[in-house]
Amino acid sequence: MRVCSEGPVKITKSTIAAAWKRRAKDQRLIVRDKECRGLALVVNPTVMRWEFAYRPRGVHPKTGNRWPNRAVTLGTPESLSADGARRAAWQLKGEAKAGRDPAVERNPAAVARRAAVAEAEARASALRFTFGELVEAWEKGREGDRRPSYLREAVACLKRNLPYWQDRPASEITLQEAVVALDGLKVEKGAVAANRTLAYSRAAYGWALKRRMVPTNPLRGIERPGREEARERVLTGDELGAIWRACDALEEVRGAFVRTLMLTLQRRDEVVSMRWSELSADLTAWTLPAERAKNRNTRVVHIVGPVRAILATLTRKGDRVFVGASATGTIAAHTHTKNALDAALRDADASIFNWRFHDFRRAGVTALAGMGFAPHICNRLLNHISGSTHGVAAAYQRAEFLAERKAALEAWAAFVLQAAVGDVAAMAELRSA
Repeated sequence: MRVCSEGPVKITKSTIAAAWKRRAKDQRLIVRDKECRGLALVVNPTVMRWEFAYRPRGVHPKTGNRWPNRAVTLGTPESLSADGARRAAWQLKGEAKAGRDPAVERNPAAVARRAAVAEAEARASALRFTFGELVEAWEKGREGDRRPSYLREAVACLKRNLPYWQDRPASEITLQEAVVALDGLKVEKGAVAANRTLAYSRAAYGWALKRRMVPTNPLRGIERPGREEARERVLTGDELGAIWRACDALEEVRGAFVRTLMLTLQRRDEVVSMRWSELSADLTAWTLPAERAKNRNTRVVHIVGPVRAILATLTRKGDRVFVGASATGTIAAHTHTKNALDAALRDADASIFNWRFHDFRRAGVTALAGMGFAPHICNRLLNHISGSTHGVAAAYQRAEFLAERKAALEAWAAFVLQAAVGDVAAMAELRSA
């Protein structure tokens, strides 16, 4: 078939009609467009089509020569006007200049191959993305949104309770596996451990799912493994005294931390993260910033004399008050401190069962209530918003009761020190004062 080329001319509706009239049985007529180089109207004896010709950038990887010209069919004049064909051609021209190859990209077989490769790569990537990596990504992604203590505890909990998931592909863990794991945790470690593990892992998966890092959240819809009973453990005066004395057997900084925790009645993670810059110059007050407080409320904590004496014995190493000798410089491994304390108690034949650091707070407010301190004072000491002060009154009373709170902490410190030396009479006198 003969090929006849015309142009370049500006192709219009009339140009198309005239070219169709001039078609011949043994001829292919090519009308090149003047406004878009590479665009042409190809007129065959039975059909017309728009065609865009271009040359890919660079050289052929096998021959080392420049790529030969390629052509892409854009459509027919019935489906695409001259202006529409120019717009399509300009788009392809831009792709070619960017180093892409429109003809290959639009080839059905090539498209299918690329889709298969992409799917295989996505599958391989999903297999490489382990549960442990998911948890690490969640921890980093939530920095600034959640309290550091929450993230530390969450990550430690998931590593401790789901060790066999750490190297598993996150996308392969199923709902059935999760249920079995949580039920096993409930039997082995109790309902609280199972519930916390469910909450943390579900949060991590939920975060990753929203970012298309995993296809599903296998923890979604699982009910809590067990019911949690509110703790009612109140440490006795004898138990408090034994714990105080056992601190002598700990590393100096750990013993100082436990005693400060006991006397201030503040939360464990808040105390262990105490900064020198948060303490007043005379060490009589500690201002806990909102970003480190559990309920996001800034508060002032009175520092009683025994706590000031403890702080005075510590060597300043940066801004952190309780700095250990570990590589990280912190003593945030509370399990290590608790285990060492329990070992010291056993050595002193004063084993205390079923207790934890948080019990100091309950023991403190129970003792203070017995001394006659009002409930709203105890609530303020613990930084609880609930209690006898609500709503607008709670917002306006943030800085109130400082004198009463100071008196309460001083009375509590006197009680603990009497317990430490076993002065039962003095303890009873405080309770009845």
